Formats: sequence, C-alpha cells, structure tokens
Amino acid sequence: MMRRLMVVLLVCSLTPILSADDNAKAVEAVSKASGRIEAAGTVLDEIQGAPDQRIPEEVLASAECVAVVPSLLNAGFVFGGRYGRGVASCRTPKGWSAPAFFLVGGGSFGLQIGAQLTDVVMLIMNKNGMNNLLSSHFKLGADVSAAGGPVGRHAAADTDWKMRAEVLTYSRSRGLFAGLELNGAVIKQDKNSTREFYGRMVPFKTALLGNIEAPKSAYPFLNTLAKWAKEAAK
Repeated sequence: MMRRLMVVLLVCSLTPILSADDNAKAVEAVSKASGRIEAAGTVLDEIQGAPDQRIPEEVLASAECVAVVPSLLNAGFVFGGRYGRGVASCRTPKGWSAPAFFLVGGGSFGLQIGAQLTDVVMLIMNKNGMNNLLSSHFKLGADVSAAGGPVGRHAAADTDWKMRAEVLTYSRSRGLFAGLELNGAVIKQDKNSTREFYGRMVPFKTALLGNIEAPKSAYPFLNTLAKWAKEAAK
C-alpha cells in the first residue's frame, strides 16, 4: 500500500514538469512560426526599400498573392537542391488575407559545390496561378508557368512580364536582388507550422480566401505587404 502511494505521489509530482515542458515546446514552436512572419516582413521591407533594385510597382500592384521565403537553402555537390519555409497572403475584398505557411523544395542540375542562403519572393499574377496556390500542392514550371521577374522601380515598357508567367520569382543573395528561375520547385502546405501558428489545422483556402481572421502576430508581414502594395497602386 505504501509503495503504491509513493508511485502515485511520484507521478503527480512529475505531471506539472511534463506539462511545463510540453507548454515550453508549444511556445517555442509558435515563436518559430511568428519569427518567419517577422522575417518575411523584413525581407519585403528591405527589398522594396531599395531605390532601383526592387519589385516594379506595376508588377506588385497586379499580383493576386505574394509569397516570401526567408533564407531558402540552396545546397549541393554536383547536383543541387533547394529547401525552405515561407508564408503567403492573397488579396481579398477586406484586404490581405491571413498568412498561409508553405514548404518549397526541389532539385536542380548543374555543377555546384557548397551552400547558400537566399531570400525568395514569389508573385502569383493571375487567377489560375492563385487556384494552384489554393490547392496547397503544385510544381513550378509544370502546374503553373514561372519565370524570373523584372527588377526596378518601374517595369520597362518593352518587357512582357504580363504574358511571361503565372508566377514571377525573385531572389536576394549577398545584397543582390534579381529575377530567379525556380522551375521544378514544389510548393506544398507546411502543416506543422500552420498548427503551431493557429493552434489547429487551417486549410490553405480558408486562410488565403480571407475566411479566417488574421491574428495580431501576423501583422508584421501583412502590414508591410499592405504598405508596399498601396504605394505600388498609386
């Protein structure tokens, strides 16, 4: 009887510790997702804050959705690969939607050695591209056409960016901002980050169509996006 009582007391004494540990892990997970939100806002702010090396106003003003991947990893030895986690938002009648978290990955061929971190911005330019994004799983260059976007405060009159692709892609590495070819990359929902950020599973469509209210922790990205989109539309 005494032995059983001691076991019960031991379990009871450990329970708060285990709960505290689980809570700490949950807080850390949410912090990582929120950190990505802040990083995405910072990337967009820094890119658009550059006078001549930025996404042209005409292009940004025409985008249906904007997706940012802070620190996409490009790595390889002979055969390269990409991996990153990003966040996206789409235009809705009420403004920019609650963020949707996604993973981007895919191989690339070519002689390369080493690893490099690159900030990536993707603009979904039409309804078909947006529908593929809403499906939460698609491949650039296969399910949707993708191309490197033009750079500068204004797109040159002779560029055909409106006709080139459903998704325009950009990269920033070591201070250099330029159009990026991302054909072959696969985009799919980051379910773990979604659960961490919202506390439950939220489908891509629910977030990107504006059917869920954005939490305050999403504002560092959404406010920055709204600011530059508003300036581009002037």
